[in-house]
Amino acid sequence: MGKRVLITGAAGNLGGLLARRLLKDEVLLHLLVHRQDVSPELKAKDNVNVFWADLAVRESLGSALDGGDTIVHFAGVLFKHNPEKFLKTTNTLYFKNLLDVAVQKGVKRVILISFPHVEGETTPDHPARGRLDGNPVSMHARTRLEEERLLFEYGERRGFEPVALRVGMVYGKGILMIDAARWFSRHALLGVWRKPTCIHLISTDDFLEVTRAAIMNEGVRGIYHVGDEGIQTLQEFLDEATKYWHTCRPWRMPLWMINTAARVFELVSRLFGVRSPLTIDFIRIGRVSYYGDTSRMREELLPRLKYKNFREGLETL
Repeated sequence: MGKRVLITGAAGNLGGLLARRLLKDEVLLHLLVHRQDVSPELKAKDNVNVFWADLAVRESLGSALDGGDTIVHFAGVLFKHNPEKFLKTTNTLYFKNLLDVAVQKGVKRVILISFPHVEGETTPDHPARGRLDGNPVSMHARTRLEEERLLFEYGERRGFEPVALRVGMVYGKGILMIDAARWFSRHALLGVWRKPTCIHLISTDDFLEVTRAAIMNEGVRGIYHVGDEGIQTLQEFLDEATKYWHTCRPWRMPLWMINTAARVFELVSRLFGVRSPLTIDFIRIGRVSYYGDTSRMREELLPRLKYKNFREGLETL
């Protein structure tokens, strides 16, 4: 058996997809879960071990990291009210706990799944280029930037290979945000703000191949922006997607209306302990244009994309 790869948040959306992709490789998968189990399909595989642990409790992480070569960190708390109150803990402190144990266990590479928003607003003309001195407006992006800084500080001092994959929006069937957009559009409830917002996209297939290469290739370290060659706005993407689905085109809504909906969702989440599909901080991060310089990704991880832009990949929606 080859490398031992630990995936945090393995019961989540992208973590589960990556685990299934890696079943094709000679790796031993350590899947870290907290409250939700992985699929029976994954648990049945001989090269899969599932570990129940809590990133808040450092002592619970030890056995999962025994003999580990590489960590891919997805775990986080989403779709909950008032993210401003907990993200400093769940993003930064929990990640520090993981890094501390990784150092103790001699892990060789730590890959953080991040996003280009950490550099603030960027565009195809002025793309994100791997800086760590950004000043993002949302709490999600600010705390993820703190995670990146922590990752590279630990990597430099403790001798492991630190890798940040700054991923644009991943699209495809089975991706929570895409499936939610389809459901809302089917019921004529999908809305978007009027101001055009540039976004950087990547298909699920290409995202998984990039992440696999970051795990398997030699000499991978540093910041990689992950995205395709397409240039589009969020509004254009949603218009094309709903046209392909034969559902209702998204309404162009005033910002106050979208913010009101987010406040209602957060209130219901707080009162009844259910998920909040929209928060004020989601809107803050969503309204910021983002686009990354993917030259390092092309040179070192994925020279050829399966889908060069989302129009080529519409069939995957």
